[in-house]
Amino acid sequence: MPSAGSVSRRVVQLAALLAMLAFFAAQLVGALLPNVPLFITASAAGLALDLYLQHRDPGLLSLLGKVRFDVTVRQLLRDMLIMVGLLRVHGDGPLHEYTPLFIGLLLFYGAHFGCQAVAILVRRSRTLPFLTRNVDTSGLRLSAAPPRLLARQQGRRLLRFAAPATAGTLITAGTEKALWGEIGVGIAFALSLGGALYLATWLRPKKRIANEQQALEWLDAWLTGYKPTVGMYFSGGTSSAYQANMWLSTLAELDGNPVIVLRERFMVQKIDATDVPIVCIPKVVHLMALEKSSLKMLLHPANSGKTSQVLRMPSIKHAFTNHGESDKLSSCNPYSKAYDEIWVAGPAARERYQLADIGVDDRDVVEVGRPQLAPIQPYTAPRGKAAAEGFTTVLYAPTWEGWDGQPGNTSVMLAGENIVRELLADPKVRLLYKPHPMTGSVDPRAGRANERIQAMIREANARRGGPRPGPEAAAELARRTVELERLTTSTFRPSADEVERMLLQGTPEKGRAATVVDATAAWEAAYWDSLPVWEHQIITAARPALYTCFNQSDLLISDVSSVVSDYLISEKPYAVANTSGMTEEEFRAGFPTVSAATILSPAAEGVPALLAAVRAPGQDALAAARAELKVELLGPSDPPSLVRFNQASLALCAKADERRARMEARMAAEIPAQRETLAAGPAVGAV
Repeated sequence: MPSAGSVSRRVVQLAALLAMLAFFAAQLVGALLPNVPLFITASAAGLALDLYLQHRDPGLLSLLGKVRFDVTVRQLLRDMLIMVGLLRVHGDGPLHEYTPLFIGLLLFYGAHFGCQAVAILVRRSRTLPFLTRNVDTSGLRLSAAPPRLLARQQGRRLLRFAAPATAGTLITAGTEKALWGEIGVGIAFALSLGGALYLATWLRPKKRIANEQQALEWLDAWLTGYKPTVGMYFSGGTSSAYQANMWLSTLAELDGNPVIVLRERFMVQKIDATDVPIVCIPKVVHLMALEKSSLKMLLHPANSGKTSQVLRMPSIKHAFTNHGESDKLSSCNPYSKAYDEIWVAGPAARERYQLADIGVDDRDVVEVGRPQLAPIQPYTAPRGKAAAEGFTTVLYAPTWEGWDGQPGNTSVMLAGENIVRELLADPKVRLLYKPHPMTGSVDPRAGRANERIQAMIREANARRGGPRPGPEAAAELARRTVELERLTTSTFRPSADEVERMLLQGTPEKGRAATVVDATAAWEAAYWDSLPVWEHQIITAARPALYTCFNQSDLLISDVSSVVSDYLISEKPYAVANTSGMTEEEFRAGFPTVSAATILSPAAEGVPALLAAVRAPGQDALAAARAELKVELLGPSDPPSLVRFNQASLALCAKADERRARMEARMAAEIPAQRETLAAGPAVGAV
């Protein structure tokens, strides 16, 4: 069933649409009767509702656009009914009095459409074939954007500029004085004409930015000067940026000149704070600029439909790193064969590819560990304020439902409420609930179960009580939040477009990356200090990150996912929910990552025993198995993962250099031979 919130929102939206139609009907009735109070009230209320919805629910109005009842049609209909009303209300008077009103309205709409045409030209002139971040773009002559009301908000512009005309004509309807209508229409015309002329100044040479050809030449020059060697290629949807963000720190630490290559324009602002240059190239024809550059290899944290476009470049080597490893079939995608190498954490993933029998050559699999796990602290004993107060902190981090509809993908639907209920029943458990950000994006049942779990946690908190940190803790968190936001978030004025953002997001300050790391650590410390040790937490925002939740927890409960593999670096106890329908023996045999886990059934009746084992380390029979599985999944700790990752990067770059050298040698040998053939003239042979 849909949630109460979604049902309520739909009711409000339906009521708004019905009200809009009712106002048009009332306006028509008031005009034809004629009934002046009804006519004026309905006309004004219809415009006011349209203006309100433009700000509060533009998505609802977009539905009207799909049935060709967009804002222009609505306003034209509204003005037409007003003119009909004027003629009906004052039909006994001379009609020529309203001629200036008709002409004025025609001029207003002419100016409006002219302004829209200029807006299209300005937007096109400010659309570059690529976007950048952390790059000095002074050579592109970038400039601030025009007001968004003029350049990008056609509906709001029409309604706002038409408001004086509507007000004036309605006053005329009530007073029989055409002057008010003429003044209102004149103001509306002046606003539209003035807006068009002001917007046109962005087409002057002084305000015009580089055109497409000049921009592409600049990109080639920047690539030549920067000389990128290793990069990360990423393409995905609005909620998939986390797949790339987890590799930012690793990419920044590699030897050479790193670069991030994106394909979707919106993704430029989805990438977390980093000092690595970012280049977004949406069109494949422009993407070929990379082939002529010094770029030697690209890391791929995800597969996408656009990945094949960059794999066409033989001069660049490609390594698939994935965004996490688990026993899911998605971790052994046959698409992996397209890459030059597949980089995995440890021996388990290598074996997983061979068992999957999807055609991946074992020689192309390289074990590099998981360098981004460095922030996860190894487990020694329960620590922190919660542990000091006798609380066991349990992190429940289920994965999402996935694309294939398998019931065993996530425990949220079949086991989540039972797991949480058992945890909440223990008075000495502090629960951290952090669901996957894509939970419910495919199967609404997962979203509804997630909402019910959060409601259970809030109710449990209402029944609990205890001391809270003083106001100084909240003040410290607020201070740290402001500092971190200043370092990691770019603030733009509402009218800023892509070009203005490029202008503002140029070369970062020296040492910013290290400052961000320190500020993040300080924020995390302040965050946990600001929370009562007895209070359960629902964590759905990007911060605090998953790994800092790992450090707070004494126990993880999750599903078959990369979360389990990553958590193993700490060697803390963990449990996995079995909602696959398999027996426990089949489940352990089918998913090696759970071999050192406590397996929970959908009923979660094993939670009390699990908590007892965590609280009494002597009862923990899986400690040795976790230590062994850690090496199997993540590889050895010496040399460190980042060292192995960097060595793999240098080795793949060397392969790219070797290929280029072979191709240059071949070309050097073939050109003289071709010249000799041409010099010898046509061969004598059969006619």
